[in-house]
Amino acid sequence: MAKQDLTPQSGRRKLVAKANPKSPISEQYRTIRTNIEFSAVDEEISTLMVTSSGPAEGKSTTTANLAVVFAQQGKRVLIVDADMRKPTVHYTFGITNTIGLTNVLTRQVVLEEAARSTDVENLHVLPSGPIPPNPAELLGSKGMQLFFEGAKEQYDLIIFDTPPVLAVTDAQILANKCDGTVLVVASGKTELESAQKTKELLAAAQAKILGVVLNNKKMEKTDYYYYYGTN
Repeated sequence: MAKQDLTPQSGRRKLVAKANPKSPISEQYRTIRTNIEFSAVDEEISTLMVTSSGPAEGKSTTTANLAVVFAQQGKRVLIVDADMRKPTVHYTFGITNTIGLTNVLTRQVVLEEAARSTDVENLHVLPSGPIPPNPAELLGSKGMQLFFEGAKEQYDLIIFDTPPVLAVTDAQILANKCDGTVLVVASGKTELESAQKTKELLAAAQAKILGVVLNNKKMEKTDYYYYYGTN
């Protein structure tokens, strides 16, 4: 995949790919989608992790909009809020967070009961559920392995929104379970040293890093969004 440049969005996190699918930024999300698909040389990517070095770098916005453009393509898509420490996906889609991933992993409910439909055709959301005392242990549990197996039978693509890599180990635990990882960095916010450290930690966890999305890049009097070459 390639490095991609996205401009900031003001106010509450927006699903620009849904609200304004013909906008230049929506086109950039579709370009990222294409790059992800081209990254699957030998086999189709069915599980994708989106993460960042630190908080507030745009990973959740990127996750949500990528999910929308994949669903618009006709794929059955599930967003999983795997940030069980500071979940936000339920806010984006305006759903409750009383039941979710934690309940599925602890086998209190099955995926079909916890996943929520959205007003985007083909797109379902699995919120985090109640915040557990042991998120990392749950992500590395047998229950998580069973979740992967079951979700793959029901969806064409499962996208995980994880905590920042440098904050906790959760993303590293998920990294080698997913077919690919997308790293989101924020222009003017993410330090080069932090991004490099994040890449090293993901590599050590045997993550397949597909590419980098550059978020919050300020453009100068233009509606064009720039495409960067491969890393």
